[in-house]
Amino acid sequence: MAKLIDNKLVFGKLPKRPEDSNKGTFGKILNIAGSKSFIGAAFLSSISALKIGAGYVSLACPSEIVPIIAPMAPELTYLHLKSDSNGIISDDNFIDNLYTYNVISMGCGIAISEDIKKFIFYILNNLNKTQKVVIDADGINILSNHKGEISLKNTVITPHPRELSRLLNVSVEEILDNREKYARITSQTYECITVLKGHNSIVTNGEKIFINQSGSSALAKAGTGDVLTGIIAGLLAQKLSPLDAAIIGTYIHGLAGDIAAADLTKYSVLATDIIDYLPFAIKLVISEE
Repeated sequence: MAKLIDNKLVFGKLPKRPEDSNKGTFGKILNIAGSKSFIGAAFLSSISALKIGAGYVSLACPSEIVPIIAPMAPELTYLHLKSDSNGIISDDNFIDNLYTYNVISMGCGIAISEDIKKFIFYILNNLNKTQKVVIDADGINILSNHKGEISLKNTVITPHPRELSRLLNVSVEEILDNREKYARITSQTYECITVLKGHNSIVTNGEKIFINQSGSSALAKAGTGDVLTGIIAGLLAQKLSPLDAAIIGTYIHGLAGDIAAADLTKYSVLATDIIDYLPFAIKLVISEE
């Protein structure tokens, strides 16, 4: 039987913030994101991870977009990656300090090419057993062409119905009619945590099903999924389990959207507003603990 993701389920589960801490205490994230056509996705998925409490985020993206993002996000560090003529990360990049990150997030705005497919699989095949992963957007689309080729243990994937359709080779209409069923099948097939996005997003580990109660049509805007990816990555960096990070991240993401909509209306909420309103959502959670 499905459980509701609401105040009672989430309150008391946010990572603690000990006073004798430093940025290393709250985790180190490598976010592989962005391309020449999707610069905003790299910014949104990176800065939201810091805003939810992660200690350190390094954005790995095409060198040509770093000068555009850096003035907007001086809090980030940057790995300058080579890219092809279309501004998409190429496959001749090597990240020699990959194991220094405890969380890898990938997929937001990376676009699709044969080179980026090779690069993403190079990363996934070279992680150690303790590193946790979040995969969104084109990262999920890349996985859909390589079913069963890689283990996704310690991974959260965040598909919307069309991405899940590609992943499972099932129609969007069938998924929408049976959201809990296909979310569960995805987690069982790929051994991962699945967040099936949409109204009342579904979170599952393949056994337990959770249905989110926060959020509204205010979140139906480009970029809000990138923010969710960053939030989940930030919670993973603070040592939450993949299932808890997915549950709490999905709820707080929606709650920030609800608070923003109360001020701005559901029409006018942007992805950047979700980030701006995260502190207010966190305050509500903390005030009930």
